[in-house]
Amino acid sequence: MNFTRPPVLVVGAGPAGLVAALTLLQNDIPVRIIDKDPNPRIGQRGPGIWSRSLELFNFLNVPEVNDLGKPAPAIRSYKPGTLEYVTESLLVSHVDPTPAIPFAGAKLLGQQLLDVILRRHLERFSCSVEMGTELISVKQSDEGVTAVLAKNGTLETFDTKWVIGADGAKGVTRKQLGLTFLGETRNDIQVVIGDIRLKAAGLDRAYWHRFGHFKRGASLRPTDEIGEDGWHFSISDNDLDLTKVAESEEKIFEIITSSIPTEITFNKLVWVSEWRPNIRMVNKFSEGRGFVVGDAAHVHSPTGGQGLNSGIQDAFNLGWKLALVEKGLANKSLLETYNSERLPVISEMLERTTTILNQTLETNKLFTAPRAPILSMLGINCRFSSIVLDEFAIPGKPINAYGVLDEGNLEAGDRAPDAPNMLQVGSGKSDMKTLFGLYRPWYHTVLVFAPSHADATPILSALEAYDTSVVRSAVVLPSSASVMSVASPANFVLVDQESHAYSAYLVEASHTKVFVIRPDGVVGAIVHGTEGVEKYFSKIFLDA
Repeated sequence: MNFTRPPVLVVGAGPAGLVAALTLLQNDIPVRIIDKDPNPRIGQRGPGIWSRSLELFNFLNVPEVNDLGKPAPAIRSYKPGTLEYVTESLLVSHVDPTPAIPFAGAKLLGQQLLDVILRRHLERFSCSVEMGTELISVKQSDEGVTAVLAKNGTLETFDTKWVIGADGAKGVTRKQLGLTFLGETRNDIQVVIGDIRLKAAGLDRAYWHRFGHFKRGASLRPTDEIGEDGWHFSISDNDLDLTKVAESEEKIFEIITSSIPTEITFNKLVWVSEWRPNIRMVNKFSEGRGFVVGDAAHVHSPTGGQGLNSGIQDAFNLGWKLALVEKGLANKSLLETYNSERLPVISEMLERTTTILNQTLETNKLFTAPRAPILSMLGINCRFSSIVLDEFAIPGKPINAYGVLDEGNLEAGDRAPDAPNMLQVGSGKSDMKTLFGLYRPWYHTVLVFAPSHADATPILSALEAYDTSVVRSAVVLPSSASVMSVASPANFVLVDQESHAYSAYLVEASHTKVFVIRPDGVVGAIVHGTEGVEKYFSKIFLDA
C-alpha cells in the first residue's frame, strides 16, 4: 500500500468528524476528510453545547464556540389563543462559573455556524473538507484500509491506514464495518423543526416562545445567526401528516400563523426537517482499523441535548489514542479502550434521554423543569477503564459511567478540574496560568503536587525518560511555598496562590501527590510517586 497519502480518512464533516480531524491534525497526523453532500449543511439542528464540550473546545483552542454561543433564553408559555404568558421558565438553570468549572451551564450555537468555525481551524493545517465525495466501500487488511470513493460519477481507490466514520445514522461506514445498529424508531411523536425568518408583532426576541403543548403546538426561539429576524421553530401535531407539512413552505407558514395569535410577516424559510425519535446504538465502536463516532454510532432523543455533545466527545477520546498508535508510540491495543470507555457512557446516556422523552410525552410538556445537572456531562467518567490507575481509590465501589459530578471526590477516570491564578515561577518567567491552559490534545500533563520543588525532583527525574513531545510536567506548589527562581526540568513550576488547585484536586499542602492528565482532559492516574507514574505510562506507551 502507498502510505505517502494521509494515514486517516474521516468520512463525514459534521461536528464529530471535524473534531476528529482537528484533534488528529493538532497531533501532527495528516487527515483526509470527505462529505457526500455537495455543499455544507445549513440549519441550527442540535444547538445545545454543554459544559464538558465547552471544555473540550477550550483544549482544542477553539474559543469561538464559547465566545459566540448564547445562553438559552427563558421560555414563555402562553394562555391558549392569546399573547398572555402564564409561565416563564428556564430550560437550563443559570450556573455561575467557579475556579474548577469555568464553563458553567450551556450555550446555544447552531451547527451551521459551529461547522464553519471548525472548518476554519482545519484550514490552518492546510486541510479542507472535500465536499461531494462519497464513501462507497471499505476493505481492511492487516496493513491498512482500501476505500472506494465516488465524486462526480468518478470512482477513486484510496489506500489509507485508518477510517473514521462520522457519516451519521444513515451512513455507509458503519455498514461497511459490519456493526449492528439496534434500537427503535418511535412513531408516537413527530415534529417539524427548522429555521425561519419572520417578524411577529409583540414577540420579544429576548425569550423563547411556546404555544400549545408538546403533542400539538409550536415554538419559536430567536437566533441572530440566521438574521435579525431569525427564529428556530418547531411544530408538532399528531393529527397532521407532518411529512407532507415539512415539504410545504405554505403549510408551515399556515400552521405557525394559526398557532400564534399575532400579526406575522414571513420573510424566508431557511431550512426545515422532519424529526421523530430514533433511539439506536452500535454493538461496538470499532472493527479492525475502522471506527465510528457520533450519529454513526448512536442516535438519541434530542430531549437532553446530548447527541452532538456525545459525538464530539467520542471523537476527542479516539483522536489522541489513534495519534499515539500512528506515531508508533503506543500499541494498537490502546485503540480497544475507545470502545470500552465510550460504550458504557452512551448506553447509560440513551437510557437517560429516553426517560426524559417518555416523561415529556406523559406530561405533554416539553419545558417542565430545568434540565438535571447530569446533562452538563461533567460527571462522565471512565473509572472502570483498563488504562487508568488510581492508588488512592477504594475498590469495589459502584461506577456510573454517565454520572453526576461530585466535587468532593476525584478519581482516576474523572474529568480534570481547572484552577486559575497559578503563578508561574522559575526560568526567569513570572506569569499567571490556569491548569486548563496547560492541557492540550497532543500530550499528557503530569501534575506534581509537592510541598517544595525538592520533593518533586525524583518524579521529575523519572519523567525525563519520556518523549517531551507527548509528556509535559508541572510542579504545583502550595501558597505557603517560598517563591524563588528555581532551575527545574519541569515545563512549569506553579505556585497555587489562592489554593484553587489544591482544593479542586483534594490535595493537602503537606503531601506529595501526582496526577497524570490525559490529552482529552481526563485524569489518567492519581499516584503517590515515581513508581505509579511509570506503571501508568506502561499502559499507554510502547517500551515505557
